[in-house]
Amino acid sequence: MIYQKELPVRLEADVVVAGGGASGVAAAVAAARMGKSVLLAEAGGALGGVGTSGMVPAFAPFDDGVNVLCGGIGMEIRRQVSVHVPTNTYWTPIDAEELKRTYDKVTTDAGVKVLFFTTVCDVLAADGHIEGVVLTSKTGLYAVKAKVFVDCTGDGTLNALGGGAFEIGNEEGKTMPPTLCSQWAGVDKDAYWSNNIPAQLEKAIEDGVFTYADRHLSGMFLREGGVAGGNIGHIFDNDPLDEESLTKAMMWGRASMMEYMRFYREYIRGCENVRLVGTGAMLGIRESRRTVCDYMLSVSDYIARADFADEIGRYCYPVDIHIMNTKTDEMERFRQEYENMRYEKGESYGIPYRSLTAASWDNLLTAGRCMGTDRQMEASIRVMPGCFITGEAAGTAAALAADHGTDVRGVDVALLQRTLAGNGAYVREELIR
Repeated sequence: MIYQKELPVRLEADVVVAGGGASGVAAAVAAARMGKSVLLAEAGGALGGVGTSGMVPAFAPFDDGVNVLCGGIGMEIRRQVSVHVPTNTYWTPIDAEELKRTYDKVTTDAGVKVLFFTTVCDVLAADGHIEGVVLTSKTGLYAVKAKVFVDCTGDGTLNALGGGAFEIGNEEGKTMPPTLCSQWAGVDKDAYWSNNIPAQLEKAIEDGVFTYADRHLSGMFLREGGVAGGNIGHIFDNDPLDEESLTKAMMWGRASMMEYMRFYREYIRGCENVRLVGTGAMLGIRESRRTVCDYMLSVSDYIARADFADEIGRYCYPVDIHIMNTKTDEMERFRQEYENMRYEKGESYGIPYRSLTAASWDNLLTAGRCMGTDRQMEASIRVMPGCFITGEAAGTAAALAADHGTDVRGVDVALLQRTLAGNGAYVREELIR
């Protein structure tokens, strides 16, 4: 079947950012604050991605125990939410509604044009250069042109639709199972912490409470008033790029919450009266496409605590590849890796600018989960502070490229580093002297 249609060019901007999660917000705000016209296209009805619509219940650490690595826009946002929780807390519980409002305000104040319910469905490109993207929304299909594009979709959608190179999953192309995160009420915080939850989980598995013997329970993140966010359960054998697989995963995720409600009520002190308030409007996808960039940040860089001359930030979260199945040896693999692939206080790895420049294009940057890494490094950088760091760098670089009429490889890295540092981002002092 051949379908042809002449598309209107509805908008033109200096920078188009695809995807309004943590990295997309940081990229759009950074570029807009530098005086660029910025369009931020988001498929859902709220900014923040998995941290809001997906109900992921907590921020990962913003610091390495010594240095605030996620400064700049990320820390600015953090200081406006969960204000009663110290900013150096390792896990910070999230109120999703509070975070949505904060994202709305920070993008509006920066002058970003945000379009909800808007999805990139094609890319107009030739000879390694992107002229525009095709968007679909309530008003139909239309084209948008820009000087520079930033792919913050998490799935690397913009790059892939244009035919750009990418990698995915392990050697077999399999990805980590997602979780449908949730919100709960009626938790007695003091009583909750008196439990030996792994032992109680094992007992519930033996008692046949669960369809799957999933021993990897990230669990509840408790907030005030008996409210808790749940990072509970894995949905195995899911394809994050297939809508049929995603549909089944959403349905199973909702159904599986009844098993977990029984578990918490019957086996966990403080949860006798717990009730499910809601589940996410999207899956908590942990792994999808990784854009092939000019440098692929690797686990060897993690081990080496690598420094780079062109680094635009640093981060420190452990290598966190969740279990791929319910076998006991797979759970042991996870435990060993998570314990051994973590840092001491003050340790971190550098993030080179080249890991944000998509190898297939001269005017595409990428940030967040779909940036240029190997699989193990993606499992570290994918959390929200990592997305803020890389998103702000990508947006700043996009603005500089648009300003100076260069492609993304022509950006003056020293100027990029100084600009980021001047805006509060963490860049090693020796790089900005």
